Amino acid sequence: MTAYRIVQAGCGSMANTWVKYALEREDAEIVAWVDLYEAAAVKMNETYGLSVPWFASVEEAIRETGANLVFDVTVPSAHRAVATAALEGGCHLMSEKPMAASMEEAEELAQLAASKPALQYSIMQNRRYLKNIRALRDLIREGTIGKPGFVTADFFVGAHFGGFRDAMESPLIMDMAIHTFDQARFLIGANPVSAYCHEFNPEGSWYAGNAAATCIFEFDNGAVFTYNGSWCSEGLRTTWEAEWRIAGSKGTASWKDAAPYAEVVAPGQEAKFLYEYERVEAPFTWDGREGHYGCLDEMFQALAEGRSAETGYADNIYSTAMVFGAIQSAKEQRKVMLRRA
Repeated sequence: MTAYRIVQAGCGSMANTWVKYALEREDAEIVAWVDLYEAAAVKMNETYGLSVPWFASVEEAIRETGANLVFDVTVPSAHRAVATAALEGGCHLMSEKPMAASMEEAEELAQLAASKPALQYSIMQNRRYLKNIRALRDLIREGTIGKPGFVTADFFVGAHFGGFRDAMESPLIMDMAIHTFDQARFLIGANPVSAYCHEFNPEGSWYAGNAAATCIFEFDNGAVFTYNGSWCSEGLRTTWEAEWRIAGSKGTASWKDAAPYAEVVAPGQEAKFLYEYERVEAPFTWDGREGHYGCLDEMFQALAEGRSAETGYADNIYSTAMVFGAIQSAKEQRKVMLRRA
């Protein structure tokens, strides 16, 4: 019997990478499609040459197929129902971000997952799994720039998606900024304690909701992270990974579109007004796969080793808290405190 019998919840375009990954594994098979529309499941079967049955509910799919793993690639508003059905049905769960459509729902799912320690529940944070950010994280961890104190990320992309994102109330923060927020936690090595955010929709935006924001987060190690982002900014586009500056007690690291590096204070300059600096290249030692495949590799490796994945729910809920803390702050026009361990 195949080790992992997978129910694929959601058959839209976002599902394709997950499906391709499952099909390349010898120890996994997709045993059910779950979608609101049977036609979407039929299209999946046609695309991949499969004859997998369609179900309208995750509960029925698990019951009828004996699945032990659910891929949740549905829209955020469906994550609570899918995750609850998966965990209550005795299945491991790998889900697209964010965990849920509200912080209350995310906390509820975290409590449910904690009550079922035999099951793994992990969240897709594919932008942690890039050679550049791994090298930058290692450079920081080695103490090259000292203790990080001020971290900034700028994200400016004019993204014409169409579909559900165009109608979201907070498309940038809810659907995209969580990647950058999670990367900040990954780089700083700490968790956020407060959020202050101004969210708005600039002139020329094609989104119904707020497609731009500026945010300030305080972390439990004293670091401050600022985020400036827009999903309707035409011209001078940043990368999808944002442009980063990490100022530490001994120097500053930078990552834009090329390999990350740092400038640190050269020794023997105590009497100078403006110090001279030495360039330090980030170490490239990580040899894993990048993007979604890298994150899925980690999830399955964690399953095999019986441990929590790097992006398990107990860790990822802090990235989720940054999203909903920022949205709450923008609505209430004040700094809000975030969840504590």
